[in-house]
Amino acid sequence: MYSLINKTENAHEDSIWTCAWGCPKKKKEVNPDNEDSRDSMQSNEEGTVEYVVTGSVDDAVKVWEHKDGTLQLKHKLTGHSLGVVSVAVSSDGLKCASSSLDSSLKIWDLESGEKISSIEVGPVDIWTVVFSPDDIFVVSGSHAGKIHLYGTESGKQEQTLDTRGGKFTLSVAYSPDGKYIASGAIDGIINIFDVTYGKVLRTLEGHAMPIRSLCFSPDSQLLLTASDDGHMKLYDVKDANLAGTMSGHASWVLGVAFAPNGQRFVSSSSDHTVKVWELAQRQCLHTFNEHNDQVWAVKYNPQKNNIIASVSEDKSINLYNCPI
Repeated sequence: MYSLINKTENAHEDSIWTCAWGCPKKKKEVNPDNEDSRDSMQSNEEGTVEYVVTGSVDDAVKVWEHKDGTLQLKHKLTGHSLGVVSVAVSSDGLKCASSSLDSSLKIWDLESGEKISSIEVGPVDIWTVVFSPDDIFVVSGSHAGKIHLYGTESGKQEQTLDTRGGKFTLSVAYSPDGKYIASGAIDGIINIFDVTYGKVLRTLEGHAMPIRSLCFSPDSQLLLTASDDGHMKLYDVKDANLAGTMSGHASWVLGVAFAPNGQRFVSSSSDHTVKVWELAQRQCLHTFNEHNDQVWAVKYNPQKNNIIASVSEDKSINLYNCPI
């Protein structure tokens, strides 16, 4: 059954613009003399934690612990002086990055809530942030259309990819296989970069309005894009062919995300809805109408194909269950 599992109202003092899941991977304990190996294995399996990280116009990043369908506030991360536009969690689930309208990028330890580093990015607006699959870089787009890669260890800008005169980059995505970075601009242009060569591989012009969100399928073969034109498009990454156009939202599409198994994806819109789609048929399976304002972001739990989180202008965080 499609159902709303949990609604956390007034989760922030203002609109919630962004969310991400964190599923920390427990480090395996190594016992040199192999004693108590059974105990250490048990302790590894127990206590798997899941977090939902949210960022708001109220300048705060909040870390929520997800347990039995409920959200408990674990940390309130403060330090940004303007609204938090984007949050991302590293693939090992241990760090979180946040970008703000104050032109800063911060990296936090999810477990302790301590700030690891603050990267000054100069007088530029950075928008979406993502971690590289190996967690070595945090990637963000800029007003000038450039894509910057910041070292998570060094806290410095290590590489820049140029969209060759591109416009303000609103959204970025890193392919799970580490080969590509995709960026979506305010003029609807999408660029796919080859990370190894640092060059634009493909430029896609399927949308005429801002690209608020884009993401790669788990097998890195497809790119899903969401635009203010109300449509979503699927592209074949290798040959840049359009593999499908999905329409159904009554307004801007603000967020898209794939399920971990790649068979479904989810979208959120300023029409106040969250929609679940089937990839094979390109069809909408269900519409959630649980928010009463625009839904800025939506994400699948990276380890579960049936749990989705969404955040909205209405200050609430919703968790949904979807049949697999």
